[in-house]
Amino acid sequence: MKVYLLLAMYLIGASVHSAFGQDIATALQPDQERGTGMVLTLDEVMMRARSHSVDAEVALNQLRSSYWAYRSYRAELLPEMTFTGTVPSYRKQYSPYMNDAGSYSFVPNNYLQMNGEVSVAQNIWLTGGKVAVNTSLDFYRQLGEGAFNRYMSIPVAITLSQPIFGVNNIKWDRKIEPVRYEEAKAQFLSASEDVAHTAINYYFSLLMAKENHMIALQNLDNASRLYEVAKEKREMGRISQNDLLQMELNLLNAKSDLTDCESNLKSNMFQLCTFLDYDSNTMIEPEIPLDVPDVEINYADALEKALANNKFAKTMLRAQLEADYEVAKAKGAQREISLFAQIGYTGTNHDFAGSYHNLRDNQVVEIGFEIPILDWGRRKGQVKVAESNRKLVESQVRQENMNFSQNIFILVERYGNQLRQLQTAKRADEIAQQRYATNVETYLIGKISTLDLNDSRVKKDEARREYVNELYLFWSYYYQIRSLTLWNFEKNCGIDADFEKIL
Repeated sequence: MKVYLLLAMYLIGASVHSAFGQDIATALQPDQERGTGMVLTLDEVMMRARSHSVDAEVALNQLRSSYWAYRSYRAELLPEMTFTGTVPSYRKQYSPYMNDAGSYSFVPNNYLQMNGEVSVAQNIWLTGGKVAVNTSLDFYRQLGEGAFNRYMSIPVAITLSQPIFGVNNIKWDRKIEPVRYEEAKAQFLSASEDVAHTAINYYFSLLMAKENHMIALQNLDNASRLYEVAKEKREMGRISQNDLLQMELNLLNAKSDLTDCESNLKSNMFQLCTFLDYDSNTMIEPEIPLDVPDVEINYADALEKALANNKFAKTMLRAQLEADYEVAKAKGAQREISLFAQIGYTGTNHDFAGSYHNLRDNQVVEIGFEIPILDWGRRKGQVKVAESNRKLVESQVRQENMNFSQNIFILVERYGNQLRQLQTAKRADEIAQQRYATNVETYLIGKISTLDLNDSRVKKDEARREYVNELYLFWSYYYQIRSLTLWNFEKNCGIDADFEKIL
């Protein structure tokens, strides 16, 4: 009767403990608190990570840097208005002067000078030159004995600066910079998905630590009750002293495991709180994400979306364009010829108004060139180096394409297999839990040995950990594919962002 009474007490305790475990896994509303803990789902953790983590802040700052670099490039294509001036320039000094006989003497010079110029310049992207419209005024006042004023005006002048045979930097910038900015936007989106993936790692580490802690608590509770039953059975002579010692050893091991699990739980809790920018004393209660996206992903579709959306394709295109640009610069440097031309009007007088009357032509035409006669093949060598680097980039692009496609293929295959693995692990967990509960009852009535009971407990714990691990692998593969393809397979739409609002 004593054995049956103990058995009844054990079953009641196990039932209460099982109900408590089910309550932990029950899905609760966001931000609901239990004790000192805050319940957060996986989706909430990822959302928090995208907006509050340091990784998300780094990605945003990188995007902003690229955005302003792109804005600077766009500004170079627009007219630029500048005002330059010297107000004033005063000098009182002696200057050398050569007389008619060829001898030098020093004469005093005391004057005040001011000048100003307004210019509107526009880069010509088609030719790589620059055209500008200028207007300027110079004022000169001779001081001292016989002081006088002098004005010189250029009401309007048109200036053209044009490199000939050289590389057109503006044209190449028009090819490269938009690709670079699109690459930066794709990088930001991928980084956002990578932040979510990092959040998944921390979340499931905490979840696994939580499960291990719950398992340790349950095992300690079971070991305590089994040890009490074993002592009663030993007094009745129903089990050997060796079995009693084994039950006591199980109890000690359960206490030790619980201590380790508590330390690991605190460590993982601290890591997740730090990553999410919560106070270090915050207690987070993770939930097992029972609902997983049931979507099929095939390799061809994933590869197509990755090549269209991922920064990889844009990075490869930019690398190829930059290699072509370096070749063009090296070839353009073999001979340098530049044209400078200015046409306008100018006038001079002793008063301000008079300097704008009786205007005269003001024309300047200059053609400068630098053509190497003997440079020992230096410029030719620079061209060959640039061409060799371009071929190297082409080879690297092909290699990166192969690696990129292979990585997507492996991830898609693993993802496709993972859903089946997850279903198997879930069922194995349910069976292991039922088997252990049955073996405990069977052990209490003396029909199985201690070794059989321990084996079922170990299998139960392993099945639970395996189920959580399979869940983690599923979400990990899924978000890795999202990061590469920038595609939301649940909603069947691309992953995008309101960049104007973000920036």
